[in-house]
Amino acid sequence: MQLPTLGDLPGRIATGGFILHSGMQKRSADEQTAGAIHGMAAGAFPFLNAIPPERFIKLLSAAEIGTGAALLTPIVPTPLAGAALTAFSGGLVAMYARTPALRNPGSIWPNENGIAVAKDVWMLGMGLGFVLGGWSRSRRG
Repeated sequence: MQLPTLGDLPGRIATGGFILHSGMQKRSADEQTAGAIHGMAAGAFPFLNAIPPERFIKLLSAAEIGTGAALLTPIVPTPLAGAALTAFSGGLVAMYARTPALRNPGSIWPNENGIAVAKDVWMLGMGLGFVLGGWSRSRRG
């Protein structure tokens, strides 16, 4: 088992705390908030239309709480926590990429509406870094 290195901790604590807090807030989301978040996600991933907004927000909340907790728990190996972060943030980046209303016309760059989602590319980079760092440490011995 690969415990976090000292260099892993700042990224794990910063992203873990942010994601955990976000998930905790979504646990008590009202109907309007659940509908808005579900609508954005379903716009990018139409199969989500089959899930009612209230159920979707509960599932999203659980995913965020689980991902945040994994990052904040030191006995969770960094590559495993990084895989959870990569999966979670990869979904957010895919949603951004599939939602033209979040980008400047004909561009990958975010418009004013897309900044809040486009910044998730940093979390994707951190997650991949945690996975690849663990993989390279395990190959060295």
